[in-house]
Amino acid sequence: MKKTYINGIGSITAQPTFEAGFLENASVNETDNVFEAMQPSYKEVIPPAMIRRMATGVKMGIFSSNQALKEANVEVPDVIVTGTGMGCVEDSDKFLKAILDNNEEFLTPTSFIQSTHNTVGAQIALGLQCKGYNFTYVNGAISFETALLDAKMQLENDEANSVLVGGMDESSQHTIDLYKITNVIKSEDDKPYKVLHSNSNGIVFGEGSSFFVLENEAKSSSYATVEAISVFNDLQPNDVEGFVTQFLASNGISANQIDALVLGINGDQQFDNYYQFANSLFAQTPQVYYKHLSGEFNTASAFGFWIASKILKTQSIPQVIKMNDLQRDNYHYVLLYNQYKGKDHSIILLKKC
Repeated sequence: MKKTYINGIGSITAQPTFEAGFLENASVNETDNVFEAMQPSYKEVIPPAMIRRMATGVKMGIFSSNQALKEANVEVPDVIVTGTGMGCVEDSDKFLKAILDNNEEFLTPTSFIQSTHNTVGAQIALGLQCKGYNFTYVNGAISFETALLDAKMQLENDEANSVLVGGMDESSQHTIDLYKITNVIKSEDDKPYKVLHSNSNGIVFGEGSSFFVLENEAKSSSYATVEAISVFNDLQPNDVEGFVTQFLASNGISANQIDALVLGINGDQQFDNYYQFANSLFAQTPQVYYKHLSGEFNTASAFGFWIASKILKTQSIPQVIKMNDLQRDNYHYVLLYNQYKGKDHSIILLKKC
């Protein structure tokens, strides 16, 4: 069975992740409960006439996928697989508002056409003239992981040599307003919005796009290999340690072989107890968190995947994402674990090339 190499990466988040380097210019924001993605200059990648008509999520997806393809030196991938939780929600809101404002009459279809969840994958394919397999997964907080699993299977089964895979979610004002009303987003009274040791409910909301080129051969640009992926819908906090232990055992390694643990802690005190297994199972392991930089959204774990890839390639962990002061001389295995509201649990194992 062929290996799965990460040969190119690209990311847009609330941090300048589209720039070279590894979070050297990252800053921690504890005063805003909604993070907007930092927008790069799109005109080098997208024709200016098209930029103004594109939703934010589409622009982010095209740019970050272009970064990944360029780094991997791939012009057109064989396969495009995308994960998204909310899709192009900005255009969805526009279309629904037009329905109400116009009494369901004389509607222009543009916003509807651009609001579907597969718009990002479709626009990337159109730009590249990629006519291969193109699929979008909409599976809540495991949307990216499901896309990643599909991509890995395509490579392992010799159905493709190169796969562009990514996760994208954008925010919209209407969605933000609804999340605030329903207390999904932390209230103003909860300031400062700390992710570690939080004593309040809810999340800091965010948006972003991270794409990766996976191939079945190593290159000079390779970051790591994707060893295994596992997802589970519903677990109790006490069951997580067994879930992780079984996953590691099935891949022939033990907890003490993990050199860095990347956790999706988001500051919601109701559910961050799912990460308590790290204190016992990985007490002597360097631990990393990232949602204090990106905010929480359905495919935020793709940003965690970006971070894990960078750790293995640079063999370092920036101070801004460290949960403890432990470090390794060499980072060989990195394990990622994420969940959202006690559902959609995922584990990913990456290995140094």
